[in-house]
Formats: sequence, structure tokens, C-alpha cells
Amino acid sequence: MEEKTAIKRIEELQYLINYHNKRYYQSDDPEISDFEYDHLMRELVALENQYAGHIDINASPTQRVGAAPLEKFDSIPHLSPMLSLSNAFSEEEIVSFDKRVKRLLDTQDDVSYVVEPKLDGIGVNLLYEKGILKSGSTRGDGAVGEDITQNLKTIHAIPLRMKSAGTSPIPDLIEIRGEVYIGTDAFKRLNRERIAGGDSPFANPRNAAAGSLRQLDSRITAKRPLDIFCYAMGFADPDISGFPTHWDLLQGLADWGFPVNRHIRRADNIEECIAYYREMIVRRETLPYEIDGTVIKIDSTDIRDRLGAVSRSPRWAIACKFAATQATTIIEDIAIQVGRTGVLTPVALMKPVRIAGVMVSRATLHNQDEIDRKNIHIGDTVIVQRAGDVIPEIVKTVGTSEHEDERSFQIPETCPVCGSAIVRLEGESAHRCINLDCPAQIKENITHFVSRGGMDIDGLGEKLISQMSERGIISDPADLYYLTENDLTGLERMGGLSTRNLLSSLEKSKTPPLEKFIFSLGIRHTGEHISKILACRFATLDNVMSASEETLLSIKEIGPEIASSITTFFREPSNLQTMEKLKKAGIKPVEGHVASGGLLGKTFVLTGTLEKFSRNRAKELIESLGGNVSSSVTKNTDYVVAGTSPGSKLDKARRLEVPVIDEEKFLEIAG
Repeated sequence: MEEKTAIKRIEELQYLINYHNKRYYQSDDPEISDFEYDHLMRELVALENQYAGHIDINASPTQRVGAAPLEKFDSIPHLSPMLSLSNAFSEEEIVSFDKRVKRLLDTQDDVSYVVEPKLDGIGVNLLYEKGILKSGSTRGDGAVGEDITQNLKTIHAIPLRMKSAGTSPIPDLIEIRGEVYIGTDAFKRLNRERIAGGDSPFANPRNAAAGSLRQLDSRITAKRPLDIFCYAMGFADPDISGFPTHWDLLQGLADWGFPVNRHIRRADNIEECIAYYREMIVRRETLPYEIDGTVIKIDSTDIRDRLGAVSRSPRWAIACKFAATQATTIIEDIAIQVGRTGVLTPVALMKPVRIAGVMVSRATLHNQDEIDRKNIHIGDTVIVQRAGDVIPEIVKTVGTSEHEDERSFQIPETCPVCGSAIVRLEGESAHRCINLDCPAQIKENITHFVSRGGMDIDGLGEKLISQMSERGIISDPADLYYLTENDLTGLERMGGLSTRNLLSSLEKSKTPPLEKFIFSLGIRHTGEHISKILACRFATLDNVMSASEETLLSIKEIGPEIASSITTFFREPSNLQTMEKLKKAGIKPVEGHVASGGLLGKTFVLTGTLEKFSRNRAKELIESLGGNVSSSVTKNTDYVVAGTSPGSKLDKARRLEVPVIDEEKFLEIAG
């Protein structure tokens, strides 16, 4: 790049990054993903390193950490800078960091590190005077932050007075650094409450935490489920010499009463750091809070002092970012899908974009309310993410179509598949096609019926079902069992062998487990778990079909909506006709085992490694005896079964006073 072009690009990048800093740090309303922001910053750093004479120390964002404090808050200068961290985006860059450290230290010996989860929260600085919380502030620009003392005092995890415990004396004046966050379960509850109250939900936990900390009324902040982990010390007077390592400091923070993340650990070399990075990629979805990477810090305080820092980041630490889970793209069109229950689901068709290594071009918009709430139009620029790194969803719009009125979208008044009227039932957000003979619903119902969780029929894919439905060969699931070789002859990819294999699969599927048959029927609100409960509780299909709403409501996991859905399904004449056709075709579900004893209606959570059998086997055992296995601990959990190396679920169980049992006690209860 020519110098003139490079200088112009430096100025463009400085303007762009400063603008996005303001959106991120001050408005809590970012327009681009973290991944895109990081790459803008890396490009600027590279150009400024190449053309060092053109760095403006007063304007370049490489010389600052975040953004200037908001004027609505008083400012508090930090006694020592709150530095940001340099980023690594691959294992190769992590290795490069280690090589750079060794080169600066002039050594080939392994360096000891401490590795930590990188929480996606808000950095804060807590100032204590003689052990009493004096003030609290945001990171701000790294030198000066916003005074949010009163809001921070509403966070119960932050001690108002430091504890005098252990061997760590309390300095007269000390800064404690931490990351304020909102847990994932608490975030979901918060958004449900906001939607119920007519407010817009937060885009993500970080935005929710940032918005909560910047409330002018601390009573609002107090209602938000904020939490904190503390991870470092800033200024201290008198200087503390009792912490020769970062690990020692973390123990000291815990002694003083500060919450320290239990997943932080020591690493003897960079290979162990990389192993931890890989481990956290796998574990991130099981953690009760969001993380976007890991952090590597040199353990030795002496080595840290020797290495020092550059303008905005220390040389002794690095943030190792996970692959991007968000990206920016454009909605090119909105299509409608008709599901097996007649629900119309709008789907955004987007300009393809790569997120976490996968090309994404479609994202569900859920319903018209969601489209209106997010103010989505065809042609809008949007931030899209893979929820749980799997399901694409649109987070927010960041640029509206030029012809907003012309590009707005409304659910059609007639079904795009069959042309029947569309209705929206009172109290529901969904629009539905009420034509029971709608081809889209028929195909979806049959596809669900033959799925792995249902009748599990090999050789019946969506394309074959579509062919048979469109030609009038099948109109309900029962028709499958009346197929002949003549019916299948001439269908695409259905030769003699394929036809015989399919008919054989249909014959083998005639005696399914009762819970699989119930699931295959596609009863609303009745998934695999409820189907297992019904099989365990009633044992036979006839008992399930004749169960009253009152009887169903007596089962712990079944509420009014599920009970009503089940009884309504088995009162519908067309459904009863289908059931009779299935019976005449020779379908005879295997009777379930009527559950009894200590597991009936009980909710279990499994954590750690079980030695006598796998967790999957334990889950099967619990469910076969009428119990329920949950992935998270709540006050409604009956037992937590803890194996070796249990995770955070054990801590939560103890906080909620949920009984914790080992494998022996579990087997005793199970009989």
C-alpha cells in the first residue's frame, strides 16, 4: 500500500473505530459484531506500526481503551490504568504470543501462566479505603471512568466491606478489578419480564448488564440480576508484596470476600493453555454465563513487571477469542414456511455470511410480533448470530432500507400453500392456516411421524414424502402402511431394491415403544419427554387416549396447556379415524412400564463423571421409572446426582439447598 493511501486508510479506521467505541461503550447499542470490530482494530494497529509517524496520540483509538465517560455521570480517575488486552484469534497466534514472551525474556524455558474464562461483560474498578467500598466506576477510556458507585452497591456479590481473613492484610487503599455480567438463565427471565411488561427485550446479556449499570435511578439497577467476578488488583497503598504470583492474588481476593471464577486454573506451559482454550470451546454452552474466549496471563508478578505494557495493553497477557458467533449482513427477502400445526413462520433470506465457520443465509423471524418489535424490513442491514452457536437468529437491525414503507413485511391473509384463510387465535402470537387438508401440514405431519424420535422409518425422506403427497398417494401417516410396490413404482429414485427396503422398514416399525408412537402423532406441546411420562404413567395407548384432563393435570410435569392439547387431540374425529386406520394396519405399540417408587415425578440433575454407568444410561433409567432429568438446577430440583469432578451445578445445588446424592444413594432411591 502506498503511503498516501495508507495514511488515508488510517484516518478512516480511526474515525470508524472511535464511532463504534461510542456506540459500544456509551450507547450500549453496537452496530457491528465484536469480530468485525476486532479486525478493524487489528488493521489499524498494523498500519500504525508500519507508518509510526502518523499515530495521533490524542485521536487514535489504539492509544485508548474504550470511550470517554458519559457526561451524565461524574468522572473518576483510576489510580492505575485499566488496560485492555491484545487479541489472538487462533492457536497459532497463541503460540506466537508465547514465543514473543520468551524472546523478550531471553529464555527458552517454559513460562507458567494462569488461564481464565473471558466473560462477555462490563469491566469495573472498585476502590476500597481501609477496607470500605469508597467508589466504583466503569473502565471508561482506561484512565478515567464513569462514577456508578450507587449502582454497583446494589450487586450483592460485591462486598461493601472487605473481610480480614487468611494471610492477606488489607491495604489502606486498593483498587479491585472485576467483570459485571448477567447469567444466561437470569437474562432469559429478565427478557420475559420486559416483554410481558410491554418493554423491548435486551439484545444480549452484555447489553443488559451495561444498560443496568448506567441507570440514573439505582432502584432500577437493583431489580436487575447483576453479578460479578473479580480477577485483578490495580493500585494498592501500601504496596502489597505478599502476592508473588497472580494465582496467589486470586486466593487473596477470595480471602477478602470477592467472588473469583472457579474455572480459573494454572498452566505450566503454553500447550496447557491451548488445551484449556479447546476445553472451554466445548464447555462454553454449559456455563451459566456467556464467554467469548479465554485469557492467558503470566503467573509471576516479577516477570510481569519486567515485561511491562505497550500503549493500551500489557505484554504479559492476551485474550484468546473464539470464532465469531455474530456477523453483519443484509435481508434480501422474507419467505413463509407452513409447519405441521399450520403455523406460518417468516424466515429471513439473507446475503450469505460466515459465522463460526458456517455459512448462514437463513434465520427464523418467529412471528409478526417479532418482526414489528425489531422493526425488520426487507433490505435492512442486520446483526445475525448463531444462538448457542447452532440456530441462526437476527439480533437487531443496524441500517434500515431506504424505502422502508415499500419494504415492510406482513404475514399474508391467505396460506401461501393452499390459499385458505389465515387466522390468529386470541392470546397467541402465531398466525395459522386452519385447513386440515393443507398439503404443507400433511407433509410436515408425515415427516414428523417417520422421524428418528417417532416411528424411525428408514428410507422415508422429505423429498419422497413430498412426491407421494403431491401425487395423492398418501394423505395422512396411516396411508404409509397401505403402500404397495405399484404405488412406489415410477417415483424418483425408487427402484426395486429401494422399494422393497422401504416396505420392509414400514413392516418392522409396526411395534414401536409406546413413547415413540405418542411422540410421532405430533400432539401440540407433547415432545419426547412428555411422551415418555405418558408412557410411564398410563402404560397403554388406550389409557392415554381415554385420560381425562383432570387426570393429566395430576402429573407433575403436565400443565393446563399440555393437558388440554392432549385431550383435544384424542377428541378430534379425523385424528380418531387415523388412529383406527393405524390399528387396522397392524400398528401395536409396545406397552410401557408403569412407573412407581421413589423416582415417579422427581426431577434429577446429573453432574460430574458417574463410575457405575454412563450419564445417558442414568438418564434412561430415571425416565423409565417416571423421573425427569433436567440440565439446570432450580429450587424445583429434587436431587442432584454428583459424580467425580462435578461442575458449577454442585455449587448452585448447595446454594439452593437441593439434596446432593452420590451414585450409591441414587441406586438405593431407584430401587
